[in-house]
Amino acid sequence: MSVSVIIKWGGQEYSISTLSEEDTVLDLKQSIKSLTGVLPERQKLLGLKVKGKPADDDVKLGDLKLKPNTKIMMMGTREESLEDVLAPPPENDDVVNDFDIEEEVTEVENREENLAKIARRVKDYKVEELNPPRPGKRLLILDIDYTLFDHKSCAETGQELMRPYLHEFLTSAYEDYDIVIWSATSMKWIDAKMKELGVTDNPNYKITFILDGAAMITVHTPKRGVVEIRPFMKAHLNREKDKELYKLSLYLKEIAKLDDFSGLNHKHWERYLSKKQNQ
Repeated sequence: MSVSVIIKWGGQEYSISTLSEEDTVLDLKQSIKSLTGVLPERQKLLGLKVKGKPADDDVKLGDLKLKPNTKIMMMGTREESLEDVLAPPPENDDVVNDFDIEEEVTEVENREENLAKIARRVKDYKVEELNPPRPGKRLLILDIDYTLFDHKSCAETGQELMRPYLHEFLTSAYEDYDIVIWSATSMKWIDAKMKELGVTDNPNYKITFILDGAAMITVHTPKRGVVEIRPFMKAHLNREKDKELYKLSLYLKEIAKLDDFSGLNHKHWERYLSKKQNQ
């Protein structure tokens, strides 16, 4: 029988349908090389497992029990790209702010169609609790892409795309907050990313639950807001100098002392932190 898969890499999707169940993982990697230029030895295919372990190159595709058009995320860098790894990649203009500006929130939050969408999500979406909420802890909800992880730059491992101070940030935050991870993508990719980054089973903190795109609603707004937490992009250039999560952990520690958050405007978190540090 034929095997059809879709490879996700570098923000693109590549369809492969020329293989059979008798072909091996190495055959799949050779097909990927023909499409992407990434050598098989530089490819890391996330979620491709047999009996819970990463599939070796000699494993037959039939043994993987792949559903038609299964999507597989790949990490890896073209050989010719390695020499240019320090050169700035093209600018990305498609980053949508996760913090809606106040005017937009006012415009969309009470629209009848949006309230109906929310009601359907509340009714139909089932939250899988990974760890029980702790009494007295606030809830910290974190996006993945461009906040914890640079998901478009090419790299050989997830660690290379992980934002600096990620584990230190989560360890510090967990002292005062229960932590929720969310992303507009599917749960499969969220699980793969969190395991690759070592977040899922980290001994220093726990994740309360994860929300995927099925929990979200789409809304129409007339404009975008400004980015308040700077997006983590161009990981190969910014890994050594990005300290956003470190500074944000200090802010979260400061406001954890408060009994009421209603007077805070998180858009101005840096201003608040600077004021407290100078007192």
